[in-house]
Amino acid sequence: MGGIHKDLGDATNIGGRDLETDEKMGLNVDTIMDYGPPGANPVVVFLSIICFASAQLKLGFYSTTCPKAESIIQGVVKQRFSKDRSITAALLRMHFHDCFVRGCDASILIDSTRTTSSEKDAGPNLTVRGNDLIDAAKKAVEAVCPSTVSCADIITLATRDSVALAGGPKYTLSTGRRDGLVSDANEVDLPGPSQSVSDAFATFRAKGMTMNDMVTLLGAHTVGVAHCGFFQDRLSNFQGTGKPDPTMEPALAARLLKTCGTQFRPLSSDPKVFLDQGTSFAFDNQFYNQTLFKRGIMQIDQELALDRLSAPIVSGFAKNGVAFQQSFANAMIKMSKIQVLVGKAGEIRKNCRVFNPKKKA
Repeated sequence: MGGIHKDLGDATNIGGRDLETDEKMGLNVDTIMDYGPPGANPVVVFLSIICFASAQLKLGFYSTTCPKAESIIQGVVKQRFSKDRSITAALLRMHFHDCFVRGCDASILIDSTRTTSSEKDAGPNLTVRGNDLIDAAKKAVEAVCPSTVSCADIITLATRDSVALAGGPKYTLSTGRRDGLVSDANEVDLPGPSQSVSDAFATFRAKGMTMNDMVTLLGAHTVGVAHCGFFQDRLSNFQGTGKPDPTMEPALAARLLKTCGTQFRPLSSDPKVFLDQGTSFAFDNQFYNQTLFKRGIMQIDQELALDRLSAPIVSGFAKNGVAFQQSFANAMIKMSKIQVLVGKAGEIRKNCRVFNPKKKA
């Protein structure tokens, strides 16, 4: 779930869409995949953890302790979405990066200190954004229910609400997650945009996710964008051949080459393009349709339509948008339960960016 957010330089028109106009609306680069080798933990362990957590999370967890919690969070998300529709992609990326490292425990929100480097400062997370929205939601909830609602639940609920606002599925979530007590940059190990389907799936499988779950979650790229640096080699010198990637539509490769060029740039000046060239801010199934016509931007996106294990799923979602939305809701619910802390484990942070002060013995 890779993603970079930097200001766009010159105006660029890709597929009839003006990125400069969308940049003014708050467009930033957010994708699901990221760089870094996959993890290798036994799937059985994570499946048991998901089942155990499911038994302790519950719908309406805050119904008596903070009954307005979900509506408060939703209000903050609505306000942000009205000004910046790209927040959906940002929160999806944050949620994925959080859940795939130590589970959904908001460890991605912790600031580094002089002596420790947190997940936030790991390479794949340097450009994760949306922290300010989580801070705003936490502040609003704390004003009504101090030390009650976890930052982990706020990320999960805010992401759910942003997906619905973008036209995605509306689904209910169990809550009761607790915030983690560890955040270590060295533990961040996420799948990358140039990996094969099988290599990427190894990471998902280790978290108890199926191939269908992975293909479904990558459908979030329907609202994503990416810097040229993440796919530039596909445009003119794929794997050192001196030619474009043959799995990319020639006309698309030529058009993207005009935008990206062949020179690699610092991210601050690297152009960006939409991963869904048609309905860039709408949460729909068009991402899958584009890969069927060799219009996947990231290598992993196109590979989904070509690999024998994932291609039938892609084809099915391309034909049936309702099936995709239902599958996405189920996959998000499942992901939100990975390695969660419940009961008395972890803590409820007062500030999502720092661990609570240790109590004196």
